[in-house]
Amino acid sequence: MPRADDDAIIRCTDLSLHRAPARGGAPNRVVDGVSFTLRPGRTLAVMGPTGAGKSSLAAIIAGDDDERVTVAGGSASVLGVPVQKGGRARRVRRYGTGAVMQDAGAALPPRLSVADIIGSPITTRVRRVDPRGLSLRIAGLLDELMLPLGCAEKYPYELSAGMRQRVAVARALMLGPKLLVADEPFAALDVTSRRAVLAAIERRRDTASLATIMMTNDADAITRLDADVLVLHAGHPVALGHGTRDLVWTPSSEAARRALVVS
Repeated sequence: MPRADDDAIIRCTDLSLHRAPARGGAPNRVVDGVSFTLRPGRTLAVMGPTGAGKSSLAAIIAGDDDERVTVAGGSASVLGVPVQKGGRARRVRRYGTGAVMQDAGAALPPRLSVADIIGSPITTRVRRVDPRGLSLRIAGLLDELMLPLGCAEKYPYELSAGMRQRVAVARALMLGPKLLVADEPFAALDVTSRRAVLAAIERRRDTASLATIMMTNDADAITRLDADVLVLHAGHPVALGHGTRDLVWTPSSEAARRALVVS
């Protein structure tokens, strides 16, 4: 468990990650030597081109079930729990973490209703659930993310891509997490829906000190969330700073700058 004087939500020290190929073979190093600390109420945006290692970093921090991603060196702890620990420690860590992984909207369980999906973080952990209280909580999240209350009884295939993405965000926020891990959370969202998601994150940051690590190249979102920035290129950290206009780049990072497309 974390020390009393250590309030870090995430602490990474020279973290390196391997990802095993889907069809076997030697694992590839996808993240190499990443160090950062994320504290309550702060946001870290991890930027970089496709293949930079952003999703692998998100998976290991979120405690995702992708067993192909493993720690190759260094260390990382989330909510005071080392990411390598399994069992009860991992369950405790995941309880305090809300995750919107890449393509989360497209990966929603097709046989569950929207209400069942959003409520699943509670119903899969608690034996006795107050149905009315749960329904009110789900309705509140739907309203906050500008989703019609009537979609609670619908199934993912009946929703647009943007609506499915917001359902995934609602599910991630259901337990009131201390940490939100969001990998391209604005995928398929129009301007209005994007603002609703940002407002939901800001509200929890300001009232409950939600910490957020977000894999995105969206400069407007980074500015609005007052985020620190880490830039990855081919798995290597190449820049660090606050916002997109105050980055300190490593020497010989010109290729990385050209590869980074900021939206």
